[in-house]
Amino acid sequence: MSLSPAERLVAAKRRNKYPLTNEFTSRYEFPFDDFQTTSCQHVEDGKSVLVAAPTGAGKTIVGEFAAFMAEQKGERCFYTTPIKALSNQKFAELCKVHGEASVGLLTGDSSINGDAPIVVMTTEVLRNMIYARPEGIENLGYVVMDEVHFLADKFRGAVWEEILIHLPERIQVISLSATVSNAEEFGAWLKNVRGETEVVLSEIRPVPLYQHILIGNRLLDLFVDDGRVNPELIRLERSSARRIPGNSRTGGRSFSSIKAPTRPEIIWKLHERQYLPAIYFIFSRAGCDAAVSQCIRDGISLTTSDEREIIQSVIARKTAELPHEDFGILGFHEWSQALERGIASHHAGLLPMFKETVEELFQQGLIKLVFATETLALGINMPARTVFLEKLIKWNGESHVAVTPGEYTQLTGRAGRRGIDIEGNAVVLWSEQIDSSLAAGLASTRTYPLKSSFSPTYNMSANLISRFGKERARKSLAASFAQFQADHSVSGLLKQIAKNEDAISRISGEGACHLGDFSEYMAHRFAIKKLEQSASQRPGRGEKRRNRRDIEEEIAFHRKALKAHSCHQCPERESHARHHERGERLLRETEGLRSRMENRTNVIPRTFDRVSSILEELGYVEGEKLTDKGVSLTRIYAESDLLLTEMIFQDVFSATSPADLVGLLSGLIFEGRGERSKIPRIPKSLENPVKACISTWSKLVYLEESEGLNPQREPNFDLAWSSYRWANGNSLHSILRETEIPVGDFVRNMRQIIDLLGQLMNARSELATLAREAMKRIDRGVVAYSAVVA
Repeated sequence: MSLSPAERLVAAKRRNKYPLTNEFTSRYEFPFDDFQTTSCQHVEDGKSVLVAAPTGAGKTIVGEFAAFMAEQKGERCFYTTPIKALSNQKFAELCKVHGEASVGLLTGDSSINGDAPIVVMTTEVLRNMIYARPEGIENLGYVVMDEVHFLADKFRGAVWEEILIHLPERIQVISLSATVSNAEEFGAWLKNVRGETEVVLSEIRPVPLYQHILIGNRLLDLFVDDGRVNPELIRLERSSARRIPGNSRTGGRSFSSIKAPTRPEIIWKLHERQYLPAIYFIFSRAGCDAAVSQCIRDGISLTTSDEREIIQSVIARKTAELPHEDFGILGFHEWSQALERGIASHHAGLLPMFKETVEELFQQGLIKLVFATETLALGINMPARTVFLEKLIKWNGESHVAVTPGEYTQLTGRAGRRGIDIEGNAVVLWSEQIDSSLAAGLASTRTYPLKSSFSPTYNMSANLISRFGKERARKSLAASFAQFQADHSVSGLLKQIAKNEDAISRISGEGACHLGDFSEYMAHRFAIKKLEQSASQRPGRGEKRRNRRDIEEEIAFHRKALKAHSCHQCPERESHARHHERGERLLRETEGLRSRMENRTNVIPRTFDRVSSILEELGYVEGEKLTDKGVSLTRIYAESDLLLTEMIFQDVFSATSPADLVGLLSGLIFEGRGERSKIPRIPKSLENPVKACISTWSKLVYLEESEGLNPQREPNFDLAWSSYRWANGNSLHSILRETEIPVGDFVRNMRQIIDLLGQLMNARSELATLAREAMKRIDRGVVAYSAVVA
């Protein structure tokens, strides 16, 4: 549709108002979507912005515009991401645009050009900088928070809120989020804590997504044109159901006559439909690796000879530093053989070097099929033509749970490559547990709100007390999104309480009696009812059973009072009583609402008070100031921050060797995925330190439970023997041979111990020599090679 002359004039004036946006857009070969242009214009206006759009819609353009703006104005821009792999990816992309001299990278493992005008970093690095090195943000003009919806993550989400609350208000924040149903609420909170913030929403996918069900050997659309579930699907489901007769007691059971296709059959079906490249979500590491092995056994190959040559050269380049003696234990030959056939697995248990190779080959279109766990959905740029879901149950870090609508949207959002595909496809494998109604419910639900997981930690509280004093720290935490949401829910409770109170007042009037005070009369009736209930119920824990005769005497007293009361003779007595009973029910409901309201009011500041109480009791805080212990705590950012600091000041580490220290610290970071060893193997030299650690943890748990706080995670020493041996120079082959831990997990845990050793060095100078030697001993081989790509 052509614009009128007046409309063209308005558009021209608007373009002229934003010269930097115009210059930036002119650098790209494709036209910007409206939400991208609008967001960039808000940033040029000097405002912060929240951009919520589907996966693959191009949100990061706005983040890149912030880097461009910083360059134009001679200021700095920090681009934060939730994971190191995404940081590495963004670093490489920004280097291509701005040049290596202008871009830096800061993660727990890497420090490249950290004083550059544009620095890519993990979110924790910026949080630590705000607390420990505030001078590092003096010339900072822009902060990009990619994947900001990560603040809902219950393990790491609090870091996002810490940054948004405590970053100086002069700094513009560009928050990039997946589509969430309460973006306006999140935006309103951002305005509260960050000042002027615009919310830009887009639900338009650049590549349309089509939903399908693979039922038997038939691939059918999940929905028909009018949005209904495909009638053919429903017909197939009904016709396939069979019932095995049973006796009268069992009632029989149903089964499906539909035969599930094998994985090789599924792959050929996707290939036949030209649905490759595809991401095949299995949600099990072992399942992903088994699927790759199954494909190799079945002789499946999805690449040409030319593609295989390119794949071989990429593998050689990416693994050049890998020691040949480790090839066998790492499964290198099986892994590379699968890649040459265009097939790979992708999960957290992979060696980081292998994982990065898979990502690069998939982005180049050389890998046609990736069997993946949900970690692939964390923002890494790996779009596919098709996403296939074998099951809708996944591991959430604690247990196996159903995929939520929000997670389903995030996973299937990978389907459809902008500029390559005209459509994306999401395919769900039908089973008796996953039918069309379940898949349709996940695919059509648009209510997945962002919910804060924020709660004050010991380290956070100590840092805030150090910066602001206790009272200001308490007030700053009241500004959290968690408290904002709690306050928002309280407003609904207040409305219901007011409504109930009006109803109680009205009912009280309707139940008035001309003969006397009917409320007084009803008090006796309610007392009788309560006494009769107590006579028939068993006493609660710690309560003594009341004497039956005493209860009967009290009931008799109230019955006598009832008969003597003037209202007892009222002809409308039972009508009045019904009004008062309704009023009593509303009164009880209102008391419950008030209790809920009190629990939500100031919930975050009250948690801070409890944390502060423990810090005072243990000698970390005196009045408004930190003690020497408190200062050390501000430098420990680990989940077990308080336990580690207590161990430092109890001299648990002073007599340990470097290898002992590594084994001991493994207990504070290791989280096993299966059942814990009943008796983990512990080096003899660690027996007493481990006992001291467990004893200290038990005392802390007692304090936390007495304050009503969630206790710190129990130390897990299942990795102690392996990490101790690695620190003593044993080979990777000999270590992995006697443990079930995947190599990727082992490497990641070693990197986490290295990070913890660095914190230990900063927290206590007396331990620096020991920590440095321990770090040197474990930062070798595949652990060292994985530093950049972890």
